[in-house]
Amino acid sequence: MTKWLDKLLARFQAPLLTRWRIVLALGIAVVADFLQVMLVPLEFVFIQQIIDVGAMILTSLVIGFHWLLLPTFAVEFIPGVDMLPTWTGCVGAVIALRKRAQRPPPPEVLPATPPPIPKPVIELPPAEK
Repeated sequence: MTKWLDKLLARFQAPLLTRWRIVLALGIAVVADFLQVMLVPLEFVFIQQIIDVGAMILTSLVIGFHWLLLPTFAVEFIPGVDMLPTWTGCVGAVIALRKRAQRPPPPEVLPATPPPIPKPVIELPPAEK
């Protein structure tokens, strides 16, 4: 059972963002938004909902699943709001968040150690007997 769970969790891990993945994901989002605007007269055939399902699946395959995709998917079912470029905005936000998360941490800069403070030498006169 552990192997099955590991395989399932591996599907939700974000792949490393490459230039190709970013361009492809943005292309999918732009095409989905463009098609939804152009196919407004075919609202009764559920074409726009099919486009939304396809955009969500393809985007998740290209850049990995992110929780921001779910509200975008839900908002697309609200009449009127689906005319906005929500897929393009969402994919842009996910890419920005993923790029920030994949950025290597800055190198640690150790503070320079200050030179040792010279201790004052006090010479005492020899003690008299």
